[in-house]
Amino acid sequence: MTDAIVSGPAASQTTGGALYRLVWKWHFLASLFVLPFMALLAITGGIYLYKPQIENWLYADRLAVAPLEETLPIEAQIAAVEAASGITRLRGITSFDAPGRTTLIEFDDAGGTRSKAWIDPYRGEVLASTPRDQMAMQVLRKLHGELLLGDVGTKFVELAAHWAIVMFITGLYLWWPRGKRSLAKAIRPPSGKDRKWWRETHMFTGMLATVLIVPILITGLPWTDVWGGGLGYVQEKTGQTSKSLRFGGAVPGSTASEGETIPYAQVFQIARAEGLAAPYEMRPPKDDSAAFWVRSTSKIRTEQTELIVDQYTGAVLKRHDFADNPIVARTISQGISFHQGELYGWLNIAQNTVAAILGVILAVSGFVAWWMRRPAGSLGVPAAPDAALGTGMIVLVTVLMILLPLMGVSLLAALALDWLIFRRLGWFRAPGAT
Repeated sequence: MTDAIVSGPAASQTTGGALYRLVWKWHFLASLFVLPFMALLAITGGIYLYKPQIENWLYADRLAVAPLEETLPIEAQIAAVEAASGITRLRGITSFDAPGRTTLIEFDDAGGTRSKAWIDPYRGEVLASTPRDQMAMQVLRKLHGELLLGDVGTKFVELAAHWAIVMFITGLYLWWPRGKRSLAKAIRPPSGKDRKWWRETHMFTGMLATVLIVPILITGLPWTDVWGGGLGYVQEKTGQTSKSLRFGGAVPGSTASEGETIPYAQVFQIARAEGLAAPYEMRPPKDDSAAFWVRSTSKIRTEQTELIVDQYTGAVLKRHDFADNPIVARTISQGISFHQGELYGWLNIAQNTVAAILGVILAVSGFVAWWMRRPAGSLGVPAAPDAALGTGMIVLVTVLMILLPLMGVSLLAALALDWLIFRRLGWFRAPGAT
């Protein structure tokens, strides 16, 4: 919801005075930054919801083969990849535990490029080998999460997410029925023509988007650098970090430091016997004293059990179930599952798809409504006289700056620039504003 919500005579019927106009101005300025990112993130995130279906279509020629009676040892399948591409580091093997499915091997090739290879487990043929970062959905994920700009892009995405939350809060305040605008009118689908229709479309879409998009924004924050890093610090200090065995930590090694390593296929058999849900991802021991790590890659978080298996005896040295995580870690994990459309099946995908569509409509309608109302040659910044904020508003702004630190820093920087430079140049100010 942008500045296009109210203008002209309508403003006098709906505004709540100087505070309303001040909120409107900051909503407008936040939207100038947020809406282009919202359109991009909504499109890329909406497409990424369908990653399994898209990859099944893109890579149909490498996912399934005609099954035979027996499969080759996994070591032989790895050797086929070694012969075809060279392996400087074996990262992991995924078994789908289904007849006719290929084996997926992730590795660093002879040139050190992280790659994925699909092997016919019956004939030992390497069907395809692709650098991971060149795969379509991986590129899309990087575009969604970091704008293909690495750490710098990640900060921009996080900043956009912070300000998007502010935009929705201020937009909700502007949408809230007041004056002659009743609740019935506020929730009514858009009507009218031209600028009125775009303005009402933006308002109506913003109302729905607030409900559907804000939870997606919040559940995406744990992935971010600043906010997510701060959350990780708090978790560490309060004993609420994940107990996952995936990245080491207090993971036991094998009981011996030499001997004959069990076949890779036996590790998958152990995972099956332990009741893990397929598919299985396994990482081999890093050295003679380390152990196998294997887990379920089920989309259902509660099924993502991990095992540490002795590489010589096959004994399960440690088991980690989802329920073993502290409550905060479990909540964050389930939030990420919701963000990716995996928490409650097709309904979650449908809900997030609608949210993505609303995000695009919100961005487009906000831009068009602004463009149609702005004076020629001007940004059309809403008129907003300096207003003394009440205690409640000051508390709200302070809390938001603490909870969204990157937004807080950028707000302080923007206020400093406005006071030192923009006011003197007349930037981002309505005509006649002081």
